[in-house]
Amino acid sequence: MERIFEIDQITAPFKDAVITIGNFDGVHKGHQALLDQVIKKADEINGTSVAMTFEPHPLRALGISTPPLITRKDQKLELICQTGIEKVLCIPFNREFAKITAQAFIRDLLVNTIGMKAIIVGSDYTFGKDRQGDVPMLIEYEKEYGYQTIVLDWITDNGNDRERISSTRIRNIVMDGRVEEAEKHLGRHYQIRGKVIKGRQRGGSQLGFPTANIKLHDELCPKMGVYAVTVETDKGNFNGVANIGYSPTFDDHVFTVEVHILDFAHDIYNTRIRVNFISRLRDEKKFSSITELSEQIQTDIDIAKGILKHNEHS
Repeated sequence: MERIFEIDQITAPFKDAVITIGNFDGVHKGHQALLDQVIKKADEINGTSVAMTFEPHPLRALGISTPPLITRKDQKLELICQTGIEKVLCIPFNREFAKITAQAFIRDLLVNTIGMKAIIVGSDYTFGKDRQGDVPMLIEYEKEYGYQTIVLDWITDNGNDRERISSTRIRNIVMDGRVEEAEKHLGRHYQIRGKVIKGRQRGGSQLGFPTANIKLHDELCPKMGVYAVTVETDKGNFNGVANIGYSPTFDDHVFTVEVHILDFAHDIYNTRIRVNFISRLRDEKKFSSITELSEQIQTDIDIAKGILKHNEHS
């Protein structure tokens, strides 16, 4: 697998490239199906599997606001690479790039530079200046430039054949706290990443449950509340309970993401951790005393242990 961050890094066309192109926010099951077909087609023709994405998001590069991203650049590229794609192109998107006409995009970039012999996309794929390029245009230029266009049907929710799996849908599910449902669409648990920073120093001293206070790297955060989670650290992987919100019992109105890691006694300040959301336990609420809050945290931990044990064996 090779990651390429500038078009100029491509010194010669890839051998019989089979490509898919998109923002791939979330790298969800729909994206995974596209990437899987690219790999299969490349194997068929003894070619090279290629995925192209952009940084930043094209709309943002043009000054248009977008919803929070499900996966930022580092995680997105990791997930694409994990599929087995041979070449991952993460191309800088700017106003100059946006001026490339649709025909020039096909001829100069896809065919002459990348060596495209097949392109696999969804039916609503658009490209080029002012989004003038689409699937009919790709088909129109097939003979002239010597490639094949393959259009895949959308991947739908198994429970509802009319509901397409999409980044927008997953984003809404995560923001609503339905992390179990998000897992079904992503093919993995929703994950946030961040750096452990000094918090308010009361988890261990006042509550008896020390927490890792996370400075979020991600843009998309699940709905406020308490969750059963797993935590990936540089000391290994552990189970935990996460609280997202304002800690209303303490009434200090500061938004935090805190994780109590079970059976853990390491110093992880200033290190980066990853938190996988397994199940939402409850809403955040205000308790009448610290003692009552501590008792509830113990209850949350007991419930989370049961959920996480079941998750390990499922």
